[in-house]
Amino acid sequence: MNERSTLLASVADTIEDYRAGEIVQPTPDHVDQWVCQFDKTVQVPLLREMDYVLKRTYFSNSDVNRFFTKLVENKQLASDNPHDFWHDATMLDIQSRGHSQTEIRELFGEALNGKYGLNIDKCGSIGGAFIYLDDALFTGGRIGADLSNWIEKGPKKATLHIVVIATHSFGEWKCKERLRNVASEAEKDIDLHIWVAIRFENRKFYRRISEVLWPIELPDENEVQNYVQSETKFPFEPRQLGGRLRNDIFFSENGRQRLERELLLAGVRIRSFCADPSPAMRPLGFGPFGLGFGSMIVTFRNCPNNCPLALWWGDPKAPSHHPLSLWYPLLPRKTYSHDPSFDDINFWQSP
Repeated sequence: MNERSTLLASVADTIEDYRAGEIVQPTPDHVDQWVCQFDKTVQVPLLREMDYVLKRTYFSNSDVNRFFTKLVENKQLASDNPHDFWHDATMLDIQSRGHSQTEIRELFGEALNGKYGLNIDKCGSIGGAFIYLDDALFTGGRIGADLSNWIEKGPKKATLHIVVIATHSFGEWKCKERLRNVASEAEKDIDLHIWVAIRFENRKFYRRISEVLWPIELPDENEVQNYVQSETKFPFEPRQLGGRLRNDIFFSENGRQRLERELLLAGVRIRSFCADPSPAMRPLGFGPFGLGFGSMIVTFRNCPNNCPLALWWGDPKAPSHHPLSLWYPLLPRKTYSHDPSFDDINFWQSP
């Protein structure tokens, strides 16, 4: 088996449980169809880097279950008597947008029941802690909005634990600041904690050690240059070289740069399929500024739109005349009614 075949099989194996039961299980042929959209000369090097990165940023069902199983026994969170802590804790179900909390809550409930025989829906008592569960924190906007509303309407005093699989440092900081300000203005005493399996750095000041896709330079391509020039509100600031990452998620600096370049070029191309794309629809992932959020975190449940467009945009089932057929996604994204809908985007229409 040559290197290409080995890499195709390895990537497919890493993401084998992605949206299991909802879509066809990813195969080497599926991965090959995705990577063939890139220039032939970069396909194997791109696969090499993708294989390495996804093994460190893709969270399978078993990964999530392992994290929850360890967390329910964590004495720093659940004290010396975890059974009583979880019996008294209220597992919030307050997410206003999406289904991730409901689905993650079910998984956490399985871990809780398996370890202590507790029914997550019957837990909770006066004086117990409050638990907000979700899959990941990116910008912190959704969690911040949900919990701001809860704080304003909730108890005068409470211990609040946010439990997610992964966070990004800037979003985590912004979320904490927002919730503390809301609590202060509402004259509430909220003891806030965040529990995660892994944290990824993405603050601008620390871009030298950032753990998201953040190019060191722009490709000398007209499409990219035109896109950057149109983004006058948030001019491009390159990543600086020389930092040592806390999480070893890239195979090499050269491999990382290739990944950043190719996914950026593909994302700009994908944006060109839209006549009037949303400003948040950035090449390296939905976000408020720059070339895009650039996260590579994916769970078995779904691929966040904060990841590069080239990973998730497109619909293999779209008719050939539809713009969504113009890109084949590696990780087709499940959308919900609240999401920026493809049908709401002003696509140009193929003849």
